[in-house]
Amino acid sequence: MTVLDDVEPARTTERRIPGEEGIWVFVLGDMTVFALFFATFMYSRGKNPQSFAAGHSELHVALGTVNTVLLLSSSLLVAIGVQRVLGGRHQDATRLFIGALGCGAGFVAVKAIEWTQLFSAGKGVGSGEYFSYYFVFTGIHLMHVLIGVAILGRLIALTRRPTLDGKQQRLCETGGIFWHMVDLLWVVLFALFYLVR
Repeated sequence: MTVLDDVEPARTTERRIPGEEGIWVFVLGDMTVFALFFATFMYSRGKNPQSFAAGHSELHVALGTVNTVLLLSSSLLVAIGVQRVLGGRHQDATRLFIGALGCGAGFVAVKAIEWTQLFSAGKGVGSGEYFSYYFVFTGIHLMHVLIGVAILGRLIALTRRPTLDGKQQRLCETGGIFWHMVDLLWVVLFALFYLVR
């Protein structure tokens, strides 16, 4: 027997793609569409900087900042929740997903306040190029948030079960991936509409 015979073979860890494979196809497609939206917005802004600067000055940066904090907080809660699910402590994830859902609902409420204020000031989709982009992009994103809130509701129901099988754990992971995509899209929208002058 040699010294090499006493050495345990190195353990190989199974590498896998997180979540269901289909979510990555969806994320890639969605991010591609939004990238085209962002490029179009920046091209239009470059051609008409004064109009875009005037539109920007009428947005409520404080409300956009509150929404950014809400979504970043919810993403952190979802990440920790998914980690708990994958670590076999799925019932610990329920409160985290509830907190994330609350942040998502808060985002919707703040967006409703912001839109109401803009509508009251006479701003809408037909109020020039800047607000056309603003309402279309943030409206599409808001639909993503509503879908994400429904998904979080499903994850809450799942994590209340006594046990989760591998498929259910993967579903939690997939829901988390969708929610992180929603968060990432908002961070870019926040930068484009609220920060860039």
